[in-house]
Amino acid sequence: MELRLLKYFWTVAELGSVTAAAEELYITQPTLSRQIKELEKELGTPLFTRDKNRLELTEAGLFLRSRAEEILSLTQQTEQEFSDRRRNMFSGHIHIGAVEAESSQFLGAVLESFVRDYPQVTFSITTGSGDIIKDQLDKGLVDVGVLLEPITVNKYSSIRLPIKEEWGLFVPHDSFLASQTSLSPVDFDGLPLLISARPEVQELLRNWMGSDIHPEIIGNFNLTFNALPLVERHVGNAVAIRGTARNLDTRKLVFLPLAPALTTYGAVVWKKNRVMTPLVSEFVRRLKHASEA
Repeated sequence: MELRLLKYFWTVAELGSVTAAAEELYITQPTLSRQIKELEKELGTPLFTRDKNRLELTEAGLFLRSRAEEILSLTQQTEQEFSDRRRNMFSGHIHIGAVEAESSQFLGAVLESFVRDYPQVTFSITTGSGDIIKDQLDKGLVDVGVLLEPITVNKYSSIRLPIKEEWGLFVPHDSFLASQTSLSPVDFDGLPLLISARPEVQELLRNWMGSDIHPEIIGNFNLTFNALPLVERHVGNAVAIRGTARNLDTRKLVFLPLAPALTTYGAVVWKKNRVMTPLVSEFVRRLKHASEA
């Protein structure tokens, strides 16, 4: 006899109605009625009789309800004990490295759920460029890193996050480009640009622009935060993702998406062949589950 059927039976017995029990259990009434009939067939005896609009328990039904209460109560207690044991097992500190991106919202949501379930867990987040995060991963200073594609992950295990990162150009609010709704490759020809120092990002932009477009690269940066003040002062225009300036002051700067759109994803990575603690393994499992939901 399945615990699921016992729970179905007990709920019907408590509420005296298949309709009310189906609503309580979030299943359809025909499905619940069929399950009760299968249980009666399995036990070889009726469990209910109908008295006007309410179901009444037979003698066998009264006996089963008593047993069901004992079994379901013991099951709940056992599950709670294992949950408490798991909470006590998972304690310690998680070191996380993360780049500036929309993916930080996803990371925050998973962390919120994780520390709520395991209140003895603490964490630290280091924000930096992708190269800095990878260096810290290699040195074992962080357990997992949140990076932005394109990335070379041949020596890392990774999980692609479901959050799209939109690439575009940050320009001064009074730029001749600011009135446009998007930018095409031709708009970049001869344009003074500040771009990421990462070779992977530079290659991504070259492929998007095409070989006939030749912007004027006047500087590189590893954190968009440091490039935006230069954009405000008309030193150049910064190519970056929208998520790096969530609280953008539109009185000073404008973000213009690229057309055709250029989007990439974030990824959680960790060093291959590194033995992870049970705590970090569980956190990675949570991240993977959330990314697949």
